[in-house]
Amino acid sequence: MIKIITVGTIKEKYLKDAIDEYMKRLKKYTNIELIEVKDEGLVEEQKAMQLEAEKISKYLSPKDYIITLEIEGKSFTSEEFSEKLNQIQIENSNIVFIIGGSYGLSNEIKEKSKLHLSFSKMTFPHQLFRVFLLEQIYRAYKILNNESYHK
Repeated sequence: MIKIITVGTIKEKYLKDAIDEYMKRLKKYTNIELIEVKDEGLVEEQKAMQLEAEKISKYLSPKDYIITLEIEGKSFTSEEFSEKLNQIQIENSNIVFIIGGSYGLSNEIKEKSKLHLSFSKMTFPHQLFRVFLLEQIYRAYKILNNESYHK
């Protein structure tokens, strides 16, 4: 089971369509769930991250293998990511990816993470990043199953 917990909601139809497409494709390989929690908006940074952390924590279990998406995290090639995902799944039935809000993630959430993952040193819109993450998870399964798509 893979859960993706994200801060904020998607309003743009083209992004919703892309997310729905990858969610549909991934169902062939795994149970997957996308959970959106409310973005606290432009309140004081620490306060927003704390409130968002409380909402995220409601969806976490001690059995979860938590992966946080962070600029400071570890980067992988698509092949390395697919192998890492495979290794994690062998030992863990629940994998949770967490995408923070505009201020990022609180230290409380980062401390629960077993893998701090970075796609780039660049900053991306959080709504668009959901599509990137879903696409890379899909690509990882295609690689693991030796199916065409990757190249």
